[in-house]
Amino acid sequence: MTVTFDNPATAPAPLADRFSNVAVIDLGAVTMLVLAGQAALDHDGSIVGSDVTTQSEQIFQAIGAILAAHGGGFEHVVHIRTYLADMDHLNEYGAVRRKYVTTPPPTSTTIEISRLFRPEALLEVEITAVIPR
Repeated sequence: MTVTFDNPATAPAPLADRFSNVAVIDLGAVTMLVLAGQAALDHDGSIVGSDVTTQSEQIFQAIGAILAAHGGGFEHVVHIRTYLADMDHLNEYGAVRRKYVTTPPPTSTTIEISRLFRPEALLEVEITAVIPR
């Protein structure tokens, strides 16, 4: 087993150099990707959108770019963990998520939190994916 860390240029980079966007774990027959929490950031580090729908779209586009950079797609997602600042927006988030995750639904955890790393960030999403070779 080998583990490497990556920040694909196709997705917004983390704001700090203290973490990577994705851990790439080579398990032989499969590659496991563990994505850091993705917020609605653009390539300049600015939050995109002021509503859950717009922020969710930005997040899932970034997730898609990270998965694609490692030969995967949403069909390889096995777990989604979502942190919402307000659970009242669960349906808006869910509508966007269903546009991207169309295969049998993966395991999932959704948690309401009091705040994220920026006051204007409304949610953050972590992904684990397993990609066959």
